[in-house]
Amino acid sequence: QVQLVESGGGLVQAGGSLRLSCAASGRIFRINTMGWYRQAPGKQRELVATIVSGGSINYADSVKGRFTISRDNARNTVYLLMNSLRPEDTAVYYCNGDVLVNPGTREKYWGPGTQVTVSS
Repeated sequence: QVQLVESGGGLVQAGGSLRLSCAASGRIFRINTMGWYRQAPGKQRELVATIVSGGSINYADSVKGRFTISRDNARNTVYLLMNSLRPEDTAVYYCNGDVLVNPGTREKYWGPGTQVTVSS
């Protein structure tokens, strides 16, 4: 079993910054893609950013130039630095991991989520 735990959410004023972290633990052989998704009230969960173990990165258009995703492969941890936050960034942010629990078994895991609230 693999656990993902997010941290770093909170309340911030518009224009401010937050840094989210997500640490994976448990039965991990290797993590391929790690990513951040978010879900605002009444809306579907949407992609924010993903990063592959080799370093390839993808961002949603709405966060390009403001958010930066990074990861520490040795610590099985992914980060999301969020700058110039806007009220529309308010959501529960979820960490996702595409995990090889052994060389032949690939599983996807989600963290429980962390709330980010941006006040205007």
